[in-house]
This record gives sequence, C-alpha cells and structure tokens, in this order.
Amino acid sequence: MAKPKLHAELPFGPRLSVRDWRFRNGLRLLVLHDDSAPVVSYQTWLGVGSRHEEKGKTGLAHFFEHLMFNETTTMAHGELDRRFEEVGAESNAATWTDWTCYYENLPSRELPLAITLEADRLQNLVLKEPQIESEREVVMSERRDRIEDDVEGRAGEMLWATALRAHPYRHPTLGWMRDIRNFTPDDCRRFYRTWYAPNNVTLAVAGKLDERELLAGVADAYGAMKRSKLPAPKPHKAPRPRKEKRAEIALPTSGERLLLAYPAPSFADPDWQVLAVVGQLLFNASSSRVHRQLVMEREIANQVWGHLPPFELDSLYEIGVDMRPSVAAEDALATIDTELGRLSEQVDDDALERAKARLELSAYSSMETAGGKADLLGFYATLALPPNGVFERIDQMRAITGDQVRETTSRIFDPRRRTVLFVRPGAA
Repeated sequence: MAKPKLHAELPFGPRLSVRDWRFRNGLRLLVLHDDSAPVVSYQTWLGVGSRHEEKGKTGLAHFFEHLMFNETTTMAHGELDRRFEEVGAESNAATWTDWTCYYENLPSRELPLAITLEADRLQNLVLKEPQIESEREVVMSERRDRIEDDVEGRAGEMLWATALRAHPYRHPTLGWMRDIRNFTPDDCRRFYRTWYAPNNVTLAVAGKLDERELLAGVADAYGAMKRSKLPAPKPHKAPRPRKEKRAEIALPTSGERLLLAYPAPSFADPDWQVLAVVGQLLFNASSSRVHRQLVMEREIANQVWGHLPPFELDSLYEIGVDMRPSVAAEDALATIDTELGRLSEQVDDDALERAKARLELSAYSSMETAGGKADLLGFYATLALPPNGVFERIDQMRAITGDQVRETTSRIFDPRRRTVLFVRPGAA
C-alpha cells in the first residue's frame, strides 16, 4: 500500500494538534498525540447508521454492532473480547442515525493489538446462519426491553414516527421488529461489503503514541482493503408541517407524560447551538424556567427535559415532562407555551451567561480523556465537519446574544408545526 498523504494539520486547543492522513483506498486516519497519560484511544468510525438503511431492512446498522463482536475467519467467538480484557482495555461500540463507532481505550503499549483486531473484524467477519441467528435473538430481546416493554421507549418511538411521516430518521435505530426477524445472511453480507469499506471509515486515534509506528501499522493492516461503491445519499424533505398533530397512547405508568416535537435544524446549522442555550434556559438545569415552575414551585412534575440530537440532517427538538400522579399533562403544556412565549420576548442576560457557561464547561469536560478527544475527532469528521470543530463551536456559542435566542425561539417553537403526544396511564 502506498504511503498515506498528510491532508492537513489542525490545532486542537492551545497546545495540541490533529494530523489528518489519507490513504489511497479512501481510509482516513486522524492522529492526536497527547502524552499527558500513558493511554491511547483507538476508534473506528463508519459513515453508516439507521438513516442509510433500506425499507424492510431497518435495524441492520445496529445489528452489525452486535455481529462485529462475533467470530472472524482468524478468531473464534469471544476471542476478541478476551484479548482486549487481558491487556486491561475498555472496548465497546455505538450506533445511531448517522454513524457507527467501535472503540478501545487501552495502555499505549497495546496500540498494535487494537490495530490488528480492528482491521481483522473489518475485513474477515463470519456472516453465516448460526452467527446471524445467535445475534438476532439478542437484538430482539434488546428491542423488547428498551422499547416494547419500556414506557419511555414506546412513547419516544411513537413521537418520531408521528412527527416524521417520510424522513430517514422516522424509524428507530433498533429497527422494526418485523425487519429484525427477517434478516438473512445475504442481507448482512451485502451490508458488510457496501458500508464496511475503507472509503467509509475514519480512524480516530488520540493519546500517547508514536505516529510513525501507527502509520506503518495501519498501512500494513488495512492496506489490502478495497473501496466499495457507496450508495448516493437518499433525497429527503426537511419536516415542515403546517398544522399541529396530536396523538395519545395508553401505557402502564403511574402518571401522565407529555412529549413535544418541533422541526429543528441539523448539527451544522448555527441555530443548533442557540437551541442548546434555549434548553439550558428552559428545561435542562435546576434553575431553568420550566423545571423551576413544574418541578420545584408547583410540584406537579417529576422531571422536565429538552433535547436536540446532534444529527447530520434536520430532525426534531424534543421536550418531555413526567407528571405526578393525577395531574393532567395539559397543565404542563400550558406552562411550556407560556415560558416559550416569554423567552421569545425577553431574555435575562445573567441567565444567558450562566447557560452558556454550563455548555462551555460540558464541552471542555468531554475532552478530559484520550477517549473523549478521539470521540470528538471521529464524530465531527463523520459528519463532514472539521475534526477540530468543537473549538470553533465553543467560540460561536460564547457569542450568542439575547436577540438571537429570542428570534430563534419565536421561529422554531411554532405551535402550528409541532407534534404533541399525551401518554395516559392505562394498559400496555
């Protein structure tokens, strides 16, 4: 394999830098040398998640997260976990709408082991009937536990399916149960050949390391991999409803729940960070307006939250309230509407500065470990953003003004465009 080319070197804070290497077969390697501790994080990010799945094959991206811990042509089932455990490594994986990630946090001296084992399962995974069936049962059980037998899971799935009629994020990352039941070895092999290819992989490596040895090891381990023809992005329309949708569901819960969903921007949109500030002002801190009203002063709710997921495409801003027994969810809805209206008219400057400070602290806290640094590199790169983009976003967030918060709140939280889901206590 030809030597990789250095595509860019970018600052990562005041004293570190990230070097962006590209290999001829499309593999991307991000390297951040940090010798503050004798540990390293080795992460494999793939640009495939639940939004890339075909109709009737939902859940395949998450299914593969399980399959990748199974056997390869060179390793028996369980050997990968055993070998990582023997050297004290932490190994796991995650899948969401836009990406899949496999990672190891391990002593620096064991970096060659991570390269070897990750390259092996990226190329030599065994995908036959016994392997498919063993993981199918695990994933079906996971769906029952996390969605079908879980109040929060059932309600959240219904909210997104109701709000997004035709959108890549409409179906859950776990997939629909009917699709999971029908995965075949051919489905899995086709998915593996298409998406688990070097031109869809970003390796993010951070910690104490020798970059020359890392480059040589990656070139040797991944050099034989061939590019695949990645499917073109699916066209989609951003959610732009013109009329409020309301739905109800009865679930076994002691109190009512209220879930709201508003069409909201992608992670790359400047509005995303303004809405993160809105969440701090209204929902996600003990001093936030809605939390203080419903949980602390009136004591009619147990929990309040607001969430805008960091997705590559336009998605939904979610608001949720868990009511105390015998309190109607409509009461919380009226309070939320009142506070959103107040925020669209006036923003307290001191509260705004506290909200931004909390978000800044959270951003810097996420970079305390080698794993946190590698996680940011891989995530930003997979969403086609600069791998050091977190620092630019911190600067942008610091500059957010009260006028921006008022305008964005008024524009995004339009009740004519929202979906409202009432969860009533009742039978499953």
